[in-house]
Amino acid sequence: MTASTTRRTTAAKSRIAAVSAIAVAGAMLLTACGDQTDSGPKESETKGNAAAAPLADKLPKEIRDKGVIKVGSDIAYAPMEFMDEKNKPAGVDIDIANALGKVLGVEFQFENATFDQLVLGMNNGRTDIVMSSMTDTKERQQGASDDAKGGADFVNYFKAGSAILVQKGNPKNVSTLDDLCGLTVAAQRGTANETLLKETQKKCGSNKIKPFISDQDTDSITQLQTKRADAVITDFPVALYNELNAGGGKLFEVVGEQIDAAPYGIAVSKKNTQLRDALQAAVQKIIDDGSYAEVLKEWKAESGAIEKATVNAGK
Repeated sequence: MTASTTRRTTAAKSRIAAVSAIAVAGAMLLTACGDQTDSGPKESETKGNAAAAPLADKLPKEIRDKGVIKVGSDIAYAPMEFMDEKNKPAGVDIDIANALGKVLGVEFQFENATFDQLVLGMNNGRTDIVMSSMTDTKERQQGASDDAKGGADFVNYFKAGSAILVQKGNPKNVSTLDDLCGLTVAAQRGTANETLLKETQKKCGSNKIKPFISDQDTDSITQLQTKRADAVITDFPVALYNELNAGGGKLFEVVGEQIDAAPYGIAVSKKNTQLRDALQAAVQKIIDDGSYAEVLKEWKAESGAIEKATVNAGK
């Protein structure tokens, strides 16, 4: 999910794998339900995991002792993060987090929340980090955007951009952002996709876009499915996933090219540099040992791969 003052660039992540996660009029979208996963592991289990994990000693002691990293996420963004048929978090971010947990010796426990409140919740102590297809931008780092109050550091682990999703057959003949003028266009609140819609609106003159701004991306796609919207601006991986999976691939299509690919980041409090550095080391570790590539291959998200884990690389 991209930022509201730059791009929340939501990654090139095509997922053909979790069709069961989409459900609305013929297998379409996935609605997040439930506020958190099962409770964390038992103390004996976490201590055993930490002992076997190569990077456990890099974590802050309080996190090593509890064996859990609490993760804030808007879990309604297939294929990046969504609730599966068992009402459990699934997707690219969840599988990457599981791989990170193995090298750090802790469990990543996802908690569901509204996207534009995730960084604020982290800075208020509700969670330790945010992992939610969040585009790393200077505005978010500095806390200058409404969806990142208090600011954050970002450990970069993926890259993606925006895309235009339309009904199958492209009845409105959309091929670029300029073609959205005069149409009803949906986007998620607090994301770079909403910002992109607003920037496009400025170029439309008197032929204005009719915006539909939703709290969840799944709501935007529902508007497209029910023909209340002519197009959706969403992250590229999400758009491609819906093209391939929704209604057996018969409902939607992606038009044009991926727009403004940028790094996704795991948001960490600026006060918690030890946790930030541990996560950066862990991301690099799973890149080097191949487990990162295995996750992306499983979700057909290889186009979003990075080779080096960075911090605050967003512009």
